[in-house]
Amino acid sequence: MTRLTINGQTHDIDADPDTPLLWVIREQVGLTGTKFGCGIAQCGACTVHIDGVPTRSCVTPLASVEEGQKIVTIEGLSPDGSHPVQKAWLALDVPQCGYCQSGMIMAAAGLLEANPKPTDEDISAEITNICRCGTYNRVRAAIHMAAADKAG
Repeated sequence: MTRLTINGQTHDIDADPDTPLLWVIREQVGLTGTKFGCGIAQCGACTVHIDGVPTRSCVTPLASVEEGQKIVTIEGLSPDGSHPVQKAWLALDVPQCGYCQSGMIMAAAGLLEANPKPTDEDISAEITNICRCGTYNRVRAAIHMAAADKAG
């Protein structure tokens, strides 16, 4: 039995220690906003925060998450969609199909937490999520908009 704190709630999980965190979040906890894309940590659709650090949950074994670490999924980023990244995503109509967007938003939120005023080069280096629709220019613009919103 493993005890996880996800979006501020404690969950007792009975799963094999090698089970990827993604599947625990989706199948045992029932939070389906975090998506499966590639299963090899390349696309980023599965990005969650563990203690504030964007993490690819598809390759994070349950055993590597310690009790007391705080996991945040897209559902826990803000209770009402008011996070600056979420507001910028809506304002600039970033998604097309939208499948990658929960992971992209989590990666962007993590970037802005670590670097409140990222340059285009910072964004290119840190946001390695893959978007098949190619909305990268809108993603970059939304990150800059969210940074300005956070700066206030």
